[in-house]
Amino acid sequence: MGDIAKPYIKEIVDILKDESVNSDARSAAAFALSKMGDIAKPYIKEIFDLIKDESVGSNVSYSAAQALGNMGDAAKPYIKEIVDILKDESVNSDARSAAAFALSGMGDVAKPYIKEILDLIKDESVDSNVRISAAQALGDMRDAVKPYVKDIADILKDKSADSWVRSGAAQALGNTGETAKPYLKDILKLTKDKSVDSNVRSSAAQALGNLGDTAKPYVKDILDFVKDKSVDFDARRNAAQGLGNIKQLELEEVVIVLDNVYYAGQLEFQYLRFLTYFLSGGTDEVKTLLKWTGYPKQIPKKLTHDEAVKTLKIFAKTWQSTQDLTRLRKDSARKIAVVAKIASWKPQDIILLEQHYRNLKRAGYNEADTLKSVIIDLKGWKWLFTFRNIILIHAAFWLLLIFAYPKSPQIQAIFFWNPWVRRIFGMGYVGFLLAWIPFLRHKLFEPFQPSLLADAGLNNFDERIYFPESGVTETQITSLSKITPISQAIPHIQGEIVLEGDSGLGKSMFLRYLVKTSKRIIVYLPARKCEQGVIAAIQSKLHGQAQDAQFLKNLIYSGAIDICIDGLNEVTADTRAQIRQFVESYFRGNIIMTTQPLEWEPPSTAKTYYLQPLQQSQIQQFLYSREPHLPHDAKIKGSDYEKACTKYLNQSFNTRQTPEELNAVKRILSNPMDLTLIALMVSQGEHPDLFHLQEQQYNLMAEEYERFWKQDFPLKQFSEAVYQMRVNDESALPDDEFYNELICMEDEKYKMVVSRQWQDCDGKAQKEWYFRHDKIMDYFIVQTFLGDGNEAESRLIDNIGDPRFRGVYFLLATLLPLNEAKDLREKLIDYAADTKDHTVSDTFVQLLRTR
Repeated sequence: MGDIAKPYIKEIVDILKDESVNSDARSAAAFALSKMGDIAKPYIKEIFDLIKDESVGSNVSYSAAQALGNMGDAAKPYIKEIVDILKDESVNSDARSAAAFALSGMGDVAKPYIKEILDLIKDESVDSNVRISAAQALGDMRDAVKPYVKDIADILKDKSADSWVRSGAAQALGNTGETAKPYLKDILKLTKDKSVDSNVRSSAAQALGNLGDTAKPYVKDILDFVKDKSVDFDARRNAAQGLGNIKQLELEEVVIVLDNVYYAGQLEFQYLRFLTYFLSGGTDEVKTLLKWTGYPKQIPKKLTHDEAVKTLKIFAKTWQSTQDLTRLRKDSARKIAVVAKIASWKPQDIILLEQHYRNLKRAGYNEADTLKSVIIDLKGWKWLFTFRNIILIHAAFWLLLIFAYPKSPQIQAIFFWNPWVRRIFGMGYVGFLLAWIPFLRHKLFEPFQPSLLADAGLNNFDERIYFPESGVTETQITSLSKITPISQAIPHIQGEIVLEGDSGLGKSMFLRYLVKTSKRIIVYLPARKCEQGVIAAIQSKLHGQAQDAQFLKNLIYSGAIDICIDGLNEVTADTRAQIRQFVESYFRGNIIMTTQPLEWEPPSTAKTYYLQPLQQSQIQQFLYSREPHLPHDAKIKGSDYEKACTKYLNQSFNTRQTPEELNAVKRILSNPMDLTLIALMVSQGEHPDLFHLQEQQYNLMAEEYERFWKQDFPLKQFSEAVYQMRVNDESALPDDEFYNELICMEDEKYKMVVSRQWQDCDGKAQKEWYFRHDKIMDYFIVQTFLGDGNEAESRLIDNIGDPRFRGVYFLLATLLPLNEAKDLREKLIDYAADTKDHTVSDTFVQLLRTR
């Protein structure tokens, strides 16, 4: 009640003292005071007086005593007076018993007076009711009586003492734990002595139970007491309750208790009490048995399969234990039949049901017919479950194969990529699941992931340096279409897409970004590797295992594998035609292609996006975004770097330039590839020459090379080697011949090449170098086109129609002497007129105008 009852406490005390109020109301008032704690403290004297008042009746005295006992330390000032009442022979026995009752609730507060209480209990001249109350009070004091265990044990063993007094002593011993261990045999002896009053035997058995783990060795003796039908029912029940305090009983022990105690004609009435007081913390098996024992009112209408199986297994386990327990066995038979009727069974349960059927049949119970009916119905469905099990085993076999698949080339070749094995042994559904379930698709291509993405060069790509603000339009005429950020327009590869844009705008970078961030299966193909067809190019990346081209086609058509094809402008018209035909044939696939502007007919099923140069505000934003990725030894960093960028842009966009010059500046500065190079140069304190960036980058690197190696960079030899790489469609630079040069070019101040490292099948470290961008490769190739020699002049003519050299011709527009550049322009115009391919000639003319 607490503070809520505080305003009414005076009225409650008045009720307690009012002799005109009936005793029940006064007892209730005393009980209310006992729950108020310190709030009732001012009225303790008045409560105490009621204990001594013989005129109030025993009910009120006891209630007042209970209130006083519950107040603990608050009642401490009156404990001597309470003990005096207990000892005072002139006070009637009811008041003295009430005083004992008050002491029982005070615990340690009463500790100094335990010796006097013991002496009172031993004094045979004292009224037996008072001694009994004192003994019971002693039993409630628990730890406080531990120093007096021997005296309490002597009272218990005293055959001349009143049985209730001895019972109180037994109760007190049961609350002393390990301290009572020396007297366990004496307590046990009392439980077996049939000449001893049943109250004493019962209290002794219960005391053993209250001692918990200390009494564990005597569980069998307590069980014998429980089975002793000559003992009073309540005494046996109390002993059984004590068993639950000692340990969690085994199922067979619980069965004994059930039949000997709770089947003594009172099971249906005692069931809930048993569940509450006996083994409330018991094992799950015991709880399930108790749920079904006797006549519980709440038998469920339905039972889950797991619960039904568990219940019947427990009944099967206890069936043998109930062989001589007729009443319990008969009840078990009824409950087994009930469980069998209300549960949903599976074919694998037939064995368990048949076991119970045989048990019931042998015992002669009619409930066996119920089990037989359930078993017959269940067997009718067994063949369906047998078929299901075959399918499950087959699926498990293939699932095991798919987990072993990534590390076993034999499993890859024999089971998954062999069409006959997969179709016949896969029963038709394996190929379907491989195509449509993402997890299985990932497993299918997991061994080939490095090969599928090898050409993307992801080892040297950090998606954090990618600039996602480049814009795309859906028409070539910018004024007719809204510019959308590319990462928003193409968030992932879905459907068929063509991405068109000038060299250096970041088409390949965007593809690498998509591949790096995607969670799907992707194959990255340079267009030049598709000369024999896209399917053949993908098969070549699957290490020869994927011989089933039709299966691969199904995977592509269903969208199970995404395809990136980079550089359509670098291949012949025939190769482009093959790629176009492939894309249109697999119109449900996810395919993205990139190309520079050229004369061709895109696939009719694809959507084309046109990559736009950066806007002026984006140019500044792009340069600022490069600052965290500058070389560690950059000369200009932080705010100084941003100021240097702003100054450079202001100078570059000088409005005093001719319109042609200004347009050329804007075109170069809106190119992410060239801007990246400008950012590097600005950070080193250089002033980038917009129209000769690659040449300036090379000169800076060559100066570093000369300072370090004390010799000139071998430009002619290196350029010729690069030209031969392009002719032979090779991508890795010849490091055995130009190792020192590549080391210098890889420096983070120049970043002209990047390297890829891996381990071969023998575990040896391998390393290869690649140009960071085709523009850098084109710069070195163009050196072999310059000069007065016949070879250079021959190359100018021979490679006009080769799409691999388009970037070289764009550089020639700015590097050739003006007259030679004009001559080359005429040749390119003639070629365009003959072939209807204006890709090179139109751009060349535009670049030449800036000169």
